[in-house]
Amino acid sequence: MKPPAVATYPRMTLFAVATLLPLPLLLLGVAAGGYWAALPLFYMAILNFMLDQMIAHVIPDAAEGAEFPGNSGLLTVIALAHFLLLPGLVWAVAGDSGLSLLARIALFAGGGLWLGQVATPCAHELIHRPRRGLYALGAAIYASLLFGHHASAHRLVHHVHAASPQDPNTARAGEGFYRFALRAWIGSFRKGWQAEAARHGRLRHPYWANLAVSAGSLALGWAIAGGAGAAVWSGLALHAQSQLLLADYVQHYGLMRREMPDGQREPVADRHSWNTPHWFSSALMLNAPRHSDHHAHPSRPYPVLRLPDAQAAPRLPYPLPFCCLLALAPPLWRRLVHPVLKPWRDSAQNPKTPDIKQA
Repeated sequence: MKPPAVATYPRMTLFAVATLLPLPLLLLGVAAGGYWAALPLFYMAILNFMLDQMIAHVIPDAAEGAEFPGNSGLLTVIALAHFLLLPGLVWAVAGDSGLSLLARIALFAGGGLWLGQVATPCAHELIHRPRRGLYALGAAIYASLLFGHHASAHRLVHHVHAASPQDPNTARAGEGFYRFALRAWIGSFRKGWQAEAARHGRLRHPYWANLAVSAGSLALGWAIAGGAGAAVWSGLALHAQSQLLLADYVQHYGLMRREMPDGQREPVADRHSWNTPHWFSSALMLNAPRHSDHHAHPSRPYPVLRLPDAQAAPRLPYPLPFCCLLALAPPLWRRLVHPVLKPWRDSAQNPKTPDIKQA
């Protein structure tokens, strides 16, 4: 018998407010310019961190049997907003918007953070949905950001080989972000191509549709503001891609599955992903920081994702977006994370290690 639905409106309200509030701020910045253009950047980069640090709250795990009928609707709204916002930002930054240089820079930075921290997690949720239309919507978001191969590589490569040397998107301990980003981009493109070719062949390969959407996106950028429009579209896409790659880098950094005597890797477990409990950035990123549970249940919708106990899975010392910022300075990142990583690596090498105390 299907379990009874549980009231979930406050939780969905938090997701909706956190993800959608930057949109009117961006519109205000485009319309008014000046200091108003910095509001979205303040929201995404500073207020986000302040709320996480000032209010000690963790989004509680959903009750068993809880249902979230509006969760796909919110994803659809975010996706449609993405397809309106991206050309709008190109016009505001590169076109005849009348904005000052500082206002254009602020809108590029703040809007790009929304694309990377809200639109790409939305696309990630959509490509894991069984409905073909929702999957196509998520793949189109990635393709508009010139990153269409991620829809294939994430499902067919990363989820199969995560926390192993066979996964391009798992960072090795000691590997700096910039080296990782180049290896991950090229490796995931190539392995995603191979995985889809084995399923569909070369003629029906989904990469052709992704490349067509990407080419059309750049053509639209050119139509909006000429060469500058295409360049700004590419810049915003790179901005969003870098945040996705930073999240991949941080959430699996240094965590590897043991190789078994038969040469196979042990199954993916909670301890093979980093998590964060911080409430506001979790809502903003559609619970992407609850990464262990996503790997355990890839089709589980974002409102239902659970936070593993701190003794079962490693936790980052700061919110995920702030850790991604720190990862841009590899020496600083290593000083921060290696003391927390060490007991988890020791326990992987010696399964009989007692409970992790430093995590």
